[in-house]
Amino acid sequence: MAITQERKHEIIDTHKKHASDTGSPEVQVAILTENIVNLTNHLRTHKKDHHSRRGLLKMVGQRRKLLAYLKNNDVKRYSALIEKLGLRR
Repeated sequence: MAITQERKHEIIDTHKKHASDTGSPEVQVAILTENIVNLTNHLRTHKKDHHSRRGLLKMVGQRRKLLAYLKNNDVKRYSALIEKLGLRR
């Protein structure tokens, strides 16, 4: 269910802005997106897992806030991230 350390490092490496970047909005959104996809697949098989569903909704809300922040501050970075992750089809 949770992403592995190796996968997390891959995500960070593909979305980081500089060498020691782990907390930029792009990295955070990418990690949240990976977790959301994994949890969505889990909930397809375990329909009555309401505790995980609540965690999923919290993650979706957090990702939405980060995307709104990025959209308000730098539209180019926001557009590039949306395109890269395949969100907002």
